Amino acid sequence: MNVEHEVNLLVEEIRRLGTKNADGQVSVKFGVLFADEKCANLFEALVGTLKAAKRRKVVSYQGELLLQGVHDNVDIVLLQD
Repeated sequence: MNVEHEVNLLVEEIRRLGTKNADGQVSVKFGVLFADEKCANLFEALVGTLKAAKRRKVVSYQGELLLQGVHDNVDIVLLQD
């Protein structure tokens, strides 16, 4: 898969599922993204796509590796509009 394409799909899904925070940025909880059926079908490796997006400074979140259950309440913030 093309990583750039996957990151662009991730941005679309964050916009679809997220809400604007106090800073006007769109954010979504990791658990919401992980549990979403469309995301499950789109992304073979959601965590890998998130890491790639974070390296490209497209999204921001606390920590390095997000695990389902443990990190469900971690906010993933979209840095680009």
